[in-house]
Amino acid sequence: MQLGMIGLGRMGANMVRRLMQHGHECVVFDASADAVKALTDAGATGAASIDEFIALLRPPRAVWIMLPVPVVEGVVKTVAAHLQAGDTLIDGGNSPFENAIRRAESLRPAGINFVDVGTSGGVWGLERGYCLMIGGAREAVQRLEPVFRDLAPGRGDIEPVAGRSQDDPASKGYLHCGPPGAGHFVKMVHNGIEYGMMAAYAEGFNLLRHAGAGRTDGPGMPEHPERYLYDFDLGAVAELWRRGSVVTSWLLDLTAASLSDDPQLKGFQGRVSDSGEGRWTLKAAIDTAVPVPVLSAALYSRFESRSEAEFANRLLSAMRFQFGGHKEPGK
Repeated sequence: MQLGMIGLGRMGANMVRRLMQHGHECVVFDASADAVKALTDAGATGAASIDEFIALLRPPRAVWIMLPVPVVEGVVKTVAAHLQAGDTLIDGGNSPFENAIRRAESLRPAGINFVDVGTSGGVWGLERGYCLMIGGAREAVQRLEPVFRDLAPGRGDIEPVAGRSQDDPASKGYLHCGPPGAGHFVKMVHNGIEYGMMAAYAEGFNLLRHAGAGRTDGPGMPEHPERYLYDFDLGAVAELWRRGSVVTSWLLDLTAASLSDDPQLKGFQGRVSDSGEGRWTLKAAIDTAVPVPVLSAALYSRFESRSEAEFANRLLSAMRFQFGGHKEPGK
């Protein structure tokens, strides 16, 4: 099948490579001429402009956008102006699900389909495949199924749970979740859960790291220091938990790899970004009155990692000094 891809970053470029490995014809465009050339050298057809890109696609066209959310709106408008009835525009990045609903409605009078695809797999997707959460009109999704099927991981050696067919798309790593916006809604919650899981691993390993606090004098000394004299090999613990533990996951695999590469994690400052999905998840939870205390705490911990709580912490110290004369440690 022919597919056009706009956005050849870490995700988009590897998705093109995976599709070409499965025999798909890919037309590519990116603001970076070097990115286009790299994929042209690998067998894709490169375009130097949107006009050329559209001209290289055969109707009914399928255009996949894989770009950061701030630039998606402009690119959607630019590309849609070149499309015609029967064409499909796909947003595979992380965008608010409300945008997919709005875009699908705005393009419907022109007969242009809008499909939102929540895409998970990161830089490992080329090798492992991509988990795809899809929203849009059924007819448009069905026409794109060869693309979804070959981007997805496939069943592999993971048996479906009892009651699910081995031919079920979900058992192969892709799912038509519902009408426009459904794919990005499911991906939004997926990433909210990801925040929580990452925070749980980080907090747990941090507690293990401080299990020798009884050997150090000063603030934070345990009430019973003799109970906290451990010196755990965190990399070994991570490797242990990868085998037979109920907390085994791909995130734990990545944790073990990180601790093996850099046991003290000296190559990182610990300033954790959030790309929007956690905030959107909390907004949806508030809108629907659904409690998500773990997911919200995980998002707030990311804010705190970027020193967003620094002034609040200074104010806490100031109040303690005012009412009790308490001085900060080391002063």
